[in-house]
Amino acid sequence: LPLAVETDRKAGYALVRIGDQEVMLSPGELSDWVTITFKAAPGVKVSGNCRLLITEMDEHFSLYVTPINIDAEKPAMPISHPSYYATYLAKKIGPYATLGLAEDTWALNEGVIDDGTFLQQAYDIDGERQEMFFNALDRLRSGSLMCVFDATDRVQHMFWRYLEKGHPAAAGVENPEHADAIEDLYKHNDELVGRVMKRMKDGDMLMVLSDHGMASFRRGVNLNAWLQEQGYLHLKEGADGTAEWLTQVDWSRTKAFVLGLTGMFLNIKGRESRGIVEPGEEARRLKEELIGKLNGLMDTEKNEVGIREVFDTEHLYSGPYLENAPDLIIGYNAGYRTSWDCASGMVAGGIFEDNLKA
Repeated sequence: LPLAVETDRKAGYALVRIGDQEVMLSPGELSDWVTITFKAAPGVKVSGNCRLLITEMDEHFSLYVTPINIDAEKPAMPISHPSYYATYLAKKIGPYATLGLAEDTWALNEGVIDDGTFLQQAYDIDGERQEMFFNALDRLRSGSLMCVFDATDRVQHMFWRYLEKGHPAAAGVENPEHADAIEDLYKHNDELVGRVMKRMKDGDMLMVLSDHGMASFRRGVNLNAWLQEQGYLHLKEGADGTAEWLTQVDWSRTKAFVLGLTGMFLNIKGRESRGIVEPGEEARRLKEELIGKLNGLMDTEKNEVGIREVFDTEHLYSGPYLENAPDLIIGYNAGYRTSWDCASGMVAGGIFEDNLKA
């Protein structure tokens, strides 16, 4: 996209031209939605929405652009059912976030945006959602209506670090401005529940549900590093284990691995493309061996148990998709979780490490 910037540092603002849009911005000010159009194929143009933020305008100029959202008014692909509903909402309330996870958690993790900007994103998206919800509620004559308000998820993920003294992800932050972000959001949501209750009629039912809870993440566990140390996972000759997605693993000698957040997988012959572990008795013995070694695994640096108990999914689950489940579920102690490196299939590094990401 063509991008041009004219800055007036003395006045403290910049004129940003992105595509055919002009936006006047001051540093730290998150713009409204900006619609941009670009070529997708010969003779085909698509539009998307993004927001802009000047993060520095002194010696250097830096501009943060949110991930581009599908333009609900002219969606490049169906994003609602019926397909015209997305456009109807855009006509009704204006542009709105359409990404599955529109709040930019990684921009906050990497320090590109600050706490306040992230909270503005979350509250703005929540406001869009409330407009959609009440528009639908006003039109509802019978039946049921369901709406997901996901700001509680996003804000708890990113601000839990301020709830605990000494959380490694909050190291060096004294008296954070947004230490009460989670409590403030629950008050905000409680007001929403109150607004809905005032509209309830005789015979109506209101249900408020959570799809999961929250817990601390202070220490990461790299079980791929542990598997290598114990001889269950091997790297290709000369590899250092720093590559992601297990690309340096020697599968001809590897019996178990971890990828993602779900658990541990065995390199089963006939199931994995280069499996070496025979299904049946060999796999059962290997699982018992791993469970015996991992139960009660100590984090010696903190003198705490990192893993309390490991579970064999063969005894937990049943059904036609059992083979898609991990072979072992790891029961971490409070404050522990799969490390970021382990989740992305990296082997190098220590087994235990502080979680430094928001």
